[in-house]
Amino acid sequence: MKEVHSYWAYLVLAVLVITVVNAIVGYTSKKEFKDKDLRLGLFTLIFSHIQLLIGLGWYFMSPVYKNMKTFGVDAVMEFENSRLLAIEHPITMLLAIALITVGWSKHKKQEEAQGKFKTFAIFYGVALVLVLSRIPWNQWIQ
Repeated sequence: MKEVHSYWAYLVLAVLVITVVNAIVGYTSKKEFKDKDLRLGLFTLIFSHIQLLIGLGWYFMSPVYKNMKTFGVDAVMEFENSRLLAIEHPITMLLAIALITVGWSKHKKQEEAQGKFKTFAIFYGVALVLVLSRIPWNQWIQ
């Protein structure tokens, strides 16, 4: 499950970066919002939600979660790596996926292309920053 979560993360990260860059380019160059732009946002939403489900499955099977149940939250909080995996990563990723979901909902209410691109750029962009800030890089790249 950990491997599936890690490999799917590459896909989520790639599509999130592409969507944010596309939104920024679309907004700054005042492009028309087309089906391709809509699909990028939708695929990012779907892929991130699938990653959430995989991540939740892995989280509750992980040794970090078992250690937290056995030794308590205080013991996990003492060590930077276990705190990242048990607390910071899951909460930050939940926030990022919530931002993606809100961004998707808000873009639908926008009538003009600039508003749609701006909404994606802001919400998906902040989500990207959050995701990049709490990826356990030392374990992920191995």
